[in-house]
Amino acid sequence: MLSTDTDILSAAQSWRRDGRAVALATVIETWGSAPRPVGSHLVVDGDGNFLGSVSGGCVEGAVITEAIEVIEAGAPRVLEFGVADETAWRAGLSCGGRIRVFVERVD
Repeated sequence: MLSTDTDILSAAQSWRRDGRAVALATVIETWGSAPRPVGSHLVVDGDGNFLGSVSGGCVEGAVITEAIEVIEAGAPRVLEFGVADETAWRAGLSCGGRIRVFVERVD
């Protein structure tokens, strides 16, 4: 069962209160076949623990990796995954869709 947006955002807030480093990833655009709608969230801590979903499969793993880098660097990023991307087959969107995900550190 997927967590609700409220669960995910509450977890981000709770993890920060507990002193954990946290990043929030949000789907900001989709085109074609996309597993999760705009507004879907994934919260990640500095150890790679996560809650929620922005896509699934290898894309989710790539977003988690990028989120950990955002936690360390502090600068937000926009990630794009899609069929035109040379990593589309590896990243799991070979079905013809495209997604853009905004990743930011939660301070």
